[in-house]
Amino acid sequence: MRHQDYAPRPAHIRWLLDSDPAIRWQVMRDLTNEPPKAIAVERSRVATEGWGAQLLARQSPTGDWPGGQWDLVTLWSLVVLKDLGLAPASKEARRMIDRVEKGLVFKPLNNRPYLHGETEPCINGRILGIGAYLKEPNDALAHQLLGEQLEDGGWNCEAPKSRRSSFHTTICVLEGLLEYERAGRKSTAVTEARKRAENYLLERRLFRSLRTGEIIDKRWLRFSYPTHWHYDILRGLDYLRDAEIKPDSRVNEAMEVVMERRHQNGRWPLNLLHPEKIPLEMETEVGRASRWNTLRALRVLRWYNSASS
Repeated sequence: MRHQDYAPRPAHIRWLLDSDPAIRWQVMRDLTNEPPKAIAVERSRVATEGWGAQLLARQSPTGDWPGGQWDLVTLWSLVVLKDLGLAPASKEARRMIDRVEKGLVFKPLNNRPYLHGETEPCINGRILGIGAYLKEPNDALAHQLLGEQLEDGGWNCEAPKSRRSSFHTTICVLEGLLEYERAGRKSTAVTEARKRAENYLLERRLFRSLRTGEIIDKRWLRFSYPTHWHYDILRGLDYLRDAEIKPDSRVNEAMEVVMERRHQNGRWPLNLLHPEKIPLEMETEVGRASRWNTLRALRVLRWYNSASS
């Protein structure tokens, strides 16, 4: 594999930096190695400029976001704010998450507080990560998720009816457990559960059936943002990078897919948009160059190449 061809060129970096603060600060951290102070200054703008400020402004005084089923629109909005890198200590983040904590409950679950989660592990993985990042780690929710891990190493919202894990659910739980550990809750049980789930993905080369070797879902070879609950190869690889997993031969084929998705201009396009909506438009033109996909692809390639060199 010709890794050098995929190093970001100055024009790619300039294009990424000519963007929203959420993209800029992550480019500075993940691709150009800027000083921590400069990164922090740029990151602080997420709360007051661009996509982050727009999404914060659309939260209702009661804590939710409009536009559909309140609990899911709120969940996807919170996930995007986390992905944007909204600084948890900022006054805007504190006000926002306090509204969620004080105003939102799951009424059918005896008014269980929103940040305590509900019944499906895909949703609870997301809520665990959001709570650990923006508020505090929820030990009961983490314990619940560990108890729901299936024998093959992953999770499935259809369990116990289905005993076979789902990539979609598994990646949501993995991301949540990683954030939970980063919030100071590292333990042998959590680490072992994550390792089992990471091996579930890796043993399947991130997109192939363990039994037949066939591609499980060709949609996973197409990249989108926001991902909401959907799995794809780029999301899986970006998780492994974020978790500082050393890449091995099991990711080679997935990396080839990432490379093949690059356009001749060195940018990665938005391949599709998922049907779920949040009250914010970022990149919406399918087929056009996507800064989100380009940023994530370049940092995944950097992670992969650094281990190969």
